[in-house]
Amino acid sequence: MTVFEGRFTDAANLKIAVVVGRFNDLVTGKLLSGCLDCLGRHGLDVEPSSKQVDVAWVPGSFEIPLVAQRLARSGSYNVVITLGAVIRGDTPHFDVVVAEVSKGVAAVARDTGVPVIFGVLTTDNLQQALERAGIKSNLGWSYALQALEMGSLLRGLPQ
Repeated sequence: MTVFEGRFTDAANLKIAVVVGRFNDLVTGKLLSGCLDCLGRHGLDVEPSSKQVDVAWVPGSFEIPLVAQRLARSGSYNVVITLGAVIRGDTPHFDVVVAEVSKGVAAVARDTGVPVIFGVLTTDNLQQALERAGIKSNLGWSYALQALEMGSLLRGLPQ
């Protein structure tokens, strides 16, 4: 029996794109910091001059799938990480954005064969979002770990 698993120690040679929604940047900036911290601690170059990690800012979470798709199709990246924050308000806008961004990100991964990590927070209020972006723990770190594992895993799978 063959067992396929991603390894964090095999991830240092990955090329990663991160797509970040600027809307709610108080939250998404913290997610990005946690994400980059994790990637750096696992051997990736995350300096501003890095050729290993690229960051693309988009206006909001709704725009994430289009840019993630362009980056995944470019053939330049082993993994794409998406970071955003959609906070419930008083209108159905939340439901529309959450549905479209989640379907869009999943479609990008399926259509391109490139792992796309869904790091878009969907919370009821700002306090919940801030807790997930660093007050209690930073999910940006977890999304980076998922990216490292998936990038390594796909490298090890048969073509």
